[in-house]
Amino acid sequence: MTRPQPRAATARSRHSLPRLLGQLALGAFLLLAGISHLTFNREAFQAQVPAWVPLDTDTVVVLSGIAEITLGVALLALHRWRVPVGWVVALFFVAIFPGNISQFVTATNSFGLDSDLSRGIRLAFQPVLVLWALWSTGAWSTGAWSTGAWRVWRTNRPSER
Repeated sequence: MTRPQPRAATARSRHSLPRLLGQLALGAFLLLAGISHLTFNREAFQAQVPAWVPLDTDTVVVLSGIAEITLGVALLALHRWRVPVGWVVALFFVAIFPGNISQFVTATNSFGLDSDLSRGIRLAFQPVLVLWALWSTGAWSTGAWSTGAWRVWRTNRPSER
């Protein structure tokens, strides 16, 4: 018969060094992507905004850049809030997926993606980003599918000091 693990042991496994490094790497990736939205890759990101989006393409690029910078900083600095931040980052990656689909469907060349194969590979990588956000923050192991991520996070979060 196996004994249940103490809460501290479970929490440690959710916050291992590989997960922390994954979280920091994802945060740095989002920070760089957000900065590139606002600076050197602005036109490339504008080309990816689907035509059906009812906002100016530059506005969409600026807002998504600000969101990526904010999420990147949150992943890098808000460790106490890593689980809800992980869920928000995962939802962000789901929300921008239509832009990647649009780039594939309309055969828009951007970021060196100039073939259906390269655009298709990028589409396949989007779910990896979602899983990366959930795994690296420990959100994946909060039991969200059966008990609700927010309630589990509130129950298991470190006490206020």
